[in-house]
Amino acid sequence: MPSAPAAARRRSAVATRREPPDGTPAAPLPLDADVVGHLQHLRVERRLSAKTLLNYEEAFRRLGEAAQRDGVALRAVQPHHVRHWMARLHAGGLAPRSIAIALSAWRGLYRWLGHEGRVALNPVEGLRAPRAAKPLPKALSVDHAVALADHRQVDGDARLEARDRCLVELLYGCGLRVAELVDLDVTPGGGALGWIDRADAEAHVLGKGSKRRSVPVGRAALAALDDWLAQRGSVAQVDEPALFVSRHGRRLTASQVRTRLKERAIQAGLPTHVHPHMLRHSYASHLLQSSGDLRAVQELLGHANITTTQVYTKLDFQHLAKAYDAAHPRARKKS
Repeated sequence: MPSAPAAARRRSAVATRREPPDGTPAAPLPLDADVVGHLQHLRVERRLSAKTLLNYEEAFRRLGEAAQRDGVALRAVQPHHVRHWMARLHAGGLAPRSIAIALSAWRGLYRWLGHEGRVALNPVEGLRAPRAAKPLPKALSVDHAVALADHRQVDGDARLEARDRCLVELLYGCGLRVAELVDLDVTPGGGALGWIDRADAEAHVLGKGSKRRSVPVGRAALAALDDWLAQRGSVAQVDEPALFVSRHGRRLTASQVRTRLKERAIQAGLPTHVHPHMLRHSYASHLLQSSGDLRAVQELLGHANITTTQVYTKLDFQHLAKAYDAAHPRARKKS
């Protein structure tokens, strides 16, 4: 039988959830004092975002519930406890990514407790979450991508229509990330992060890892760019260097691009939600289907590692498999 001090520590570490007699949901498990101190450390000294703190707090509640269920004080947790709880979360349907977030939060908690001299070992060190299956990137079919690029809105502001057509052409025609797109300036001067060289038909952008790359700009994108530049002066503020501006004349944000693209896809009659990165995926997939040159696609996308680009070979295989299923006599089902 545990001593009175041990029982008191256990009660302070985890509080029992009791289902109210009226059937309302149980109150959230109170957080352990060690957890509260660690969250304060993360908030004040590490300056983690509010969203990250909420995710970590949820992870600590899972930890507290598991420890309470098995009658273990948080400072007495051992690696076999964590492995058991991780398996329980996985069996309960928690996604591998959510389990990974929980393990990361728990690992940080015990690392902090170790630095504070409150635990002798980190029971989470070396443990890894179940491997999550990586979903294939979603790409539009060629017909749908072309339909979106060819869409023309007859009503509304003609200036903004020219801007939105140019947005689509550069996202799909150059494979730009949305951050690279909104960072484009009209001219390369003044510390511009990106710009389009009209004479050489190239877009110069600053990608992930502050890596610069240049990609060719096709005829359709250049024509759309010319149309937009002819209208831009009547929309942009005089001192605004951005290539793409809102109706108020200031640099367009990534969120605004997502909204405009979503609405434009609906207007064009596409049967799926379209976001900027889907056009980048479509650019890569369609290039690979046509050329089969994986290295060239890697360079155009700005991928540091070719394994990142190889995911598009799976999309290409899916395309070929569908063609086989639809056309090959041996693939057809018997009537």
